[in-house]
Amino acid sequence: MTETVPFQTNCQTCPLRRKSVFRSLEDKELDFISDFKTGELTVEAGATIVQEENKSPHLYTILDGWAFRHKALADGRRQVLNFALPGDLVGLQLAVLNEMQHTVTALTDTTLCVFQRDRVWSIFKDYPSLAFSMTWIAAREEQILDGHIISLGQRSALERLAYLILHLYDRAETIGYASNQALDAPFSQSHLSDALGITPVHTSRTLRKLQEKGLISWAKDRIRILDRDALEKLASYESMADECRPLI
Repeated sequence: MTETVPFQTNCQTCPLRRKSVFRSLEDKELDFISDFKTGELTVEAGATIVQEENKSPHLYTILDGWAFRHKALADGRRQVLNFALPGDLVGLQLAVLNEMQHTVTALTDTTLCVFQRDRVWSIFKDYPSLAFSMTWIAAREEQILDGHIISLGQRSALERLAYLILHLYDRAETIGYASNQALDAPFSQSHLSDALGITPVHTSRTLRKLQEKGLISWAKDRIRILDRDALEKLASYESMADECRPLI
C-alpha cells in the first residue's frame, strides 16, 4: 500500500455523486462526510485492503477500481464472498464488531476514500439519515450474499456462472465500468472458481458450455453477453440494477 494522501477528490464534486445510481445528500450530510474523510489511499492490484482479524482504525469507500472479499480455511482453500466496486463501503464490520471476519484484496489498482472508524458512532448519534444509509448498505450486502448462497446451494455450475456474470455486469454498468452488454473482466477464472465453489477445470468447462450455447463470449479478458434473455432464464436471475443507493 502507498501512504494515505490528503484530499484529491472533493466530496462535493466527487464523480461518483453525479451517477444516477447514487442518492443525493443534504448539504449538511455532505459537509459531514467531507469532514469524516481523512484522505485517499491508492493500492496496487493484489494488495490487501483489510485483513481478516485485523483491527484497522479505518473504513474505506472504493472511489475507483475493483476489489474482492474472501475468506480462507486453514489449509488455504478460499471462498470469494463477493466483489466490490466504486461506491462500496469496505470495513463496515470493523465499526460494529471491532474485527474483520474476512479479507478484502484489490483486483486492480484501486483508489479508496479513507474514513476514521472511531467517528462512526457520531453518524448514528447526529445524522440519522446517514445512519440509515449505512444500515441500508449492510442490508444490501446481505441481499447480495443471499443470491450467492442460493447459487452455491441450489444452482448448477452452469446456472451459477450465468448468474454471476449477469450480477457483475449489472453492478459494473451502474458505475460506468460496462456498457452494451460488454464487461472488461479484471478477475481470472481462478477468482470465478473460488466464487462459484467449483474447480478451475470445471469453471473452464462451464465457460466453454456458455459460449457453445451462444450466451456469452470471453476473449482477451472481455466478457460479452450475447443473449441476455436466455442467460437470465438459465440463471433464474432477478436484477437489482435499478436500485438507487446511498454513497458514504
